[in-house]
Amino acid sequence: MKISTLLVSSWLLIMVVGNTYATTYSLPHFKGDRVVASSTGETVTITVEQDQTLLDIAKRFNLGQTEIVTINPDLDRWLIKKGTVVRLPNRRILPDSPHEGITLNVAEYRMYYYPADQPGTVRSYAHGVGRQDWKTPLGKTSIIKKVKDPAWHPPESIRREHAANGDPLPEIVPPGPHNPLGAYALYLNLPGDYRIHGTDIDKIFGIGMQITHGCVRMYPEDIDALYQSVSVGTSVYIVKQPVKVGWLNNVLYVEAHPDLEGEEKTQDERYAIALSLIKQENNHELPDFDQVVLNKVLKDLDGTPTPIYERLPPLDGEEVAPVAKAVPVAKVIAVSSALSKKPATAKATKEKSTELAVNTKKTKSAVLQVANTSMNIPEKEPAKSNKSNKPATEAVSNSHSKGSPGGYYHGN
Repeated sequence: MKISTLLVSSWLLIMVVGNTYATTYSLPHFKGDRVVASSTGETVTITVEQDQTLLDIAKRFNLGQTEIVTINPDLDRWLIKKGTVVRLPNRRILPDSPHEGITLNVAEYRMYYYPADQPGTVRSYAHGVGRQDWKTPLGKTSIIKKVKDPAWHPPESIRREHAANGDPLPEIVPPGPHNPLGAYALYLNLPGDYRIHGTDIDKIFGIGMQITHGCVRMYPEDIDALYQSVSVGTSVYIVKQPVKVGWLNNVLYVEAHPDLEGEEKTQDERYAIALSLIKQENNHELPDFDQVVLNKVLKDLDGTPTPIYERLPPLDGEEVAPVAKAVPVAKVIAVSSALSKKPATAKATKEKSTELAVNTKKTKSAVLQVANTSMNIPEKEPAKSNKSNKPATEAVSNSHSKGSPGGYYHGN
């Protein structure tokens, strides 16, 4: 079965507050679906009205630097001329984590916040994460303190680093425009003063990059909004999921992001991870998905959720389980927009099931044979961790995520 992907350039409905873009999604209607979108269509485009940088556009639309550069690989990040067409993300697959509190997916430099006072919605923000040598820790934690206009007490290790680079730091950096913590800080219940915080004016374009000493850095407007909304005790799940898989209206999507520095994977390794996640989403069975499309997604790594398989819709009155068993099919119609797709009637579904039943065994066998011969590595990598840096709270990272080396002391 193959699904031809149609990229639809549709205009996004935007809520502009100052110079930022509030990204609020409605959660999917069907239980178990995990793809959210701002509008119909696979992607969204805008036409630039004046010369500017790609990073200016990223900030306006609440995107990080890596995200907007990856989705526009042929554009010069430092010069976008008037009249240039720029792609923006539209759909997102929610990380595999509880839909409560805050989820930080360090692999895609994005936060997903499920406000308790707005059930059925999720807000998404761009953020920066820890450098390769100062990794953001993974695990489940919570917010234990909120501080407005925080002072920064850089640890000795960071002061030595800055001094070696000719940029000595004082023992205390007072609040102000050059304070790396910005105007707001949410302290996490982890050893070592890890925080979700704002940024200073000097590092505004570092959002969406590996740039911090382990903390999570946000745009000033975003941390302001988050600070006002969240309360002490809010759950925080820090995960690393570069490959995500999820359903929307009986269509299975896959989304893949570039590897973090120092964690580069081969195509076979990514394929094995994707197969494991596809099986997990499909009642632990491999459906007859479009392997060509999957390989392209895992090669492009542009973060665009792409359809790879369509299952038969449920009969009238039948509910879809959170992880439903899909019926492998040999052919389906092309998908241009899963959001606008109408389910088939019960009669048509029954006739189609009868027609395809004869080919089910052969289809399953062929897909499993491809899956088993594509690579010689396990579907799930054993979790690696450094006991000296393992969060004291419950780990919730993917099976393919590695632990965070290094100590728990850091700065911003």
